[in-house]
Amino acid sequence: MPNQIFINKDISWLTFNQRVLEEAASPNVPILERLKFLSIFSSNLDEFYRVKVPPLLALQKIKKKKGGILAKVNTMVLEQQKRFGYILDEMIIPELKQNGIFFLNTESVPEVLNAQLSELFYTTVAGLLQPVYFDEVPTFFAENNQLYELVVLKTKEKQEKLAIVNIPTQVLPRFFKIKAEGKVFVIFLDDIIRKNMHVLFPGKKIKSVFNIKITRDAELNLSDDYEEDIALKIEKQLQKRDYGQASRILYQPGIPKRHWPEILAKFNLHKTSMVKGGVHHGLKDLISFPLKEKAYAYPTQKPLMNKLGQSTLLEEITNQDIMIHTPYQNYHTVLRFFNEAAIDQTVEEIYTTLYRIAADSRIAYALISAAKNGKKVMVLVELKARFDEANNLDWSKKMKEAGVKIIYSSNNIKVHAKVALLKRNHPSQPYLGLLATGNLNEGTARYYTDHVLLTANTSILEELKMLFDFLVKKQKPGKTDKLHFSHLIVSQFNLHKKFLDLIEREIANAEAGLPSGITIKLNNLEEAKLIKALYKASSAGVVINMLVRGICCLKPGITGLSENIKVKRIVDRYLEHGRVFRFENGGLPEIYMGSSDWMIRNIYRRIEVCFPVYQESLKKELSQILDIQWKDNVQGVWLDAKGRNQPVQQDENLVRSQEQIYQYLTQKD
Repeated sequence: MPNQIFINKDISWLTFNQRVLEEAASPNVPILERLKFLSIFSSNLDEFYRVKVPPLLALQKIKKKKGGILAKVNTMVLEQQKRFGYILDEMIIPELKQNGIFFLNTESVPEVLNAQLSELFYTTVAGLLQPVYFDEVPTFFAENNQLYELVVLKTKEKQEKLAIVNIPTQVLPRFFKIKAEGKVFVIFLDDIIRKNMHVLFPGKKIKSVFNIKITRDAELNLSDDYEEDIALKIEKQLQKRDYGQASRILYQPGIPKRHWPEILAKFNLHKTSMVKGGVHHGLKDLISFPLKEKAYAYPTQKPLMNKLGQSTLLEEITNQDIMIHTPYQNYHTVLRFFNEAAIDQTVEEIYTTLYRIAADSRIAYALISAAKNGKKVMVLVELKARFDEANNLDWSKKMKEAGVKIIYSSNNIKVHAKVALLKRNHPSQPYLGLLATGNLNEGTARYYTDHVLLTANTSILEELKMLFDFLVKKQKPGKTDKLHFSHLIVSQFNLHKKFLDLIEREIANAEAGLPSGITIKLNNLEEAKLIKALYKASSAGVVINMLVRGICCLKPGITGLSENIKVKRIVDRYLEHGRVFRFENGGLPEIYMGSSDWMIRNIYRRIEVCFPVYQESLKKELSQILDIQWKDNVQGVWLDAKGRNQPVQQDENLVRSQEQIYQYLTQKD
């Protein structure tokens, strides 16, 4: 896409991760949560190099020249890693020390700990180590995201010799808490090994030790071959994932240049992106930092209970629509929807989509019970949900054994919709439905902000049944007669055109002098035609307010292009995840929610479902939540025309939206 009107999506994503990193620097965030934000930043970056960088490396190889986006990416990442080190070493570690906790990140290990570390090494660590001399193996395969210590040895002949030692974090904790002389020390597993490295190389002088980590391409190779069962195909590919092409070698500074040719040859990493890091890598492990005291974490925010009458939830839904806002409100209502469906005698059939299934899913258990209770249960499990493939596959097998009919999407398309449908033996309301912006996953619902609509609206749910019937047939969109949706907005059928039409209507209203305006909340914004439509609306005088958490390829605030568009990004204790769309419609606002971002993948390579909110009380409630978020001047930042995070000017009225939404919902109840 031309740079003059679009921001590169990879650069934009890195600015989002920069915003996550800056939360770790905030003095208003409890120190344990700041360590968690460092962990999230590191985990995000690992995934970026597994998913986003391989295509950039391939593009560079095709063009046969360096520079371009990959060079910009590497420059930004290097600067961010320097900032990461500063935040950890100069801000967080001194504050921990003030609280009597000595986190040994760059400091040397005190002699007073030697005896305890030696005991730990021999009793806990030593049996898990596999030192390898480079000159004794033809090649060495470095596992994905596995931590290693590169050891430079000096032989008796005064020659240098290289060896590699694994750091067994898949078995042992990354951090150990040790008490000595009235102080609390937190030490890396890496440094326990390093302190005792001489044990592994008797008779050799250890000249230096450096930490390294390899990140590998995570893409699964799924061709359009429908002869092989997709579940079997994914199972085979998962076994190969961690053996993919390396996309990054992260290394501790100081490795002598004379050793690099041997290192790269031994690891077979000649064309890999080399990224200079700090002393320690894999700092996503900070999520497990051994600091459990409540005073160091966010205050507990107990999810609000959803008040229901004396009747069942299913009966309540027949009387009026119900909306749940997670994690502010308890997810029990969603679990209850499936639990009641499993035993309710009027429910004959259950249909649902599952994209990321919880590890111990109560929803899956309810579906299994429903099938065993004689109900027809059809579940579309998306096996291609990245990094959840194995868990989804395991649950598919369990449900299938219990009599649940399992449907998988075709190889070339993902079903990303978050919907469920109950078909009942009921004269006037044969369907009850659940439509959501986030996964049907009680685990992620604790820290993802999402919205769930429970409805008995027959017009909406008849269209949802039509979609499920289509998905069961496993036909490719476009290879059959187009389904007609009047209420639902479904990618592959009407989503792209519908949103373009809604934007055009706001343009027409603005030009006619009628009330107009667009408020959109998304995770990511990339698709060019929709962005151009927003530019056109801005030029026509439509005021457009956008809440975009992650990638934003739109350039806001440019005269003659987007002067009426503002974009805000919010990062706080919960991950902003809901997708909401409000169009002023000449003074009669329409609101939609759904699973779809405005990304190329969502619109052209997935089945997504967005849906209208018709009940006036819920439209008002959702609008007020959007308005609170738009006023956020504590955790919100503006995005400028280069995609950079810019502070929001504060006044005496401080608005931290996630806190105020909780208070608003508390008062409403």
